[in-house]
Amino acid sequence: MGQLFLGIDGGGSKCKARLVDAAGSLLGEGVAGPANAFQNQDLARHSIVESARRALEAAQLPDTRLGQVVAGAGLAGVNVPRIACEMEAWQHPFARLYIDTDIHIACLAAHGGQGGAVIVAGTGSVGYSLLGGVGTSCGAHGFPFGDKGSGAWLGLQAMQAVLLALDGLGPATSLLGQLEAQLDARGLGIIDAMAGAAPRDYGALAPLVLDCAQRGDAVALGIVEDGATYLSDMAHKLLDDGGAALCMLGGLGEKLTPWMRPEVLERVVPALGQPDEGAVQFAMQRYREEG
Repeated sequence: MGQLFLGIDGGGSKCKARLVDAAGSLLGEGVAGPANAFQNQDLARHSIVESARRALEAAQLPDTRLGQVVAGAGLAGVNVPRIACEMEAWQHPFARLYIDTDIHIACLAAHGGQGGAVIVAGTGSVGYSLLGGVGTSCGAHGFPFGDKGSGAWLGLQAMQAVLLALDGLGPATSLLGQLEAQLDARGLGIIDAMAGAAPRDYGALAPLVLDCAQRGDAVALGIVEDGATYLSDMAHKLLDDGGAALCMLGGLGEKLTPWMRPEVLERVVPALGQPDEGAVQFAMQRYREEG
């Protein structure tokens, strides 16, 4: 079978591993929990290893092969220098482990290894351009500091709008009933229901915001339009910096495009591959460079 390569796409909601042989043929895939290294390094490391083990299991290979795998991981949160250094120092179980941001591997995959730009809107949000082998990111400041236009941001905005409405300091919104039903709570009980909530928990509220916006709720529509405007501004920056084309990625990427500016949408193209495929490309490229 020869050398095994593993591509890992680690985000705020899940971690996906893709195991291939030296020719790039798919052997198995595995999915585990969140792998945002900024939010929880221990959980991210656990999710990486667990997803890898599940990929080996799907390929009908024993766990003992983990130490023979060359892995490339694109992780949320490693754009923060301290987090990147700490993850690089991890005594991992792989033969080799190369780490970069989740947005880098997503851009590699989306444009087939060529230059281009991507915006990922999922649990978090980030923009990235890859030109002449040099990557430049925009956003990715993390929730709740940034990640505007993301699922977590939409959910937080909905909570804030509903609480203003309950106090009579903001306009009435159908979001109240939707959140109460989703959280199985009433009135200010939604605060208790969301106490200590993680970004992915706020992200789970995003579909309610989109649904209410599509139904004409003014508050929800204002939230969605604000997020989409931010993503349009980000797209302009990435394209003005030299990006030839833009891919919209993530669970919310395409869902927010109806509210984005037409001149941006004219530059949007379909992604050629998925982030875990980009992570495999990254692992193979770094392995070849090191010899």
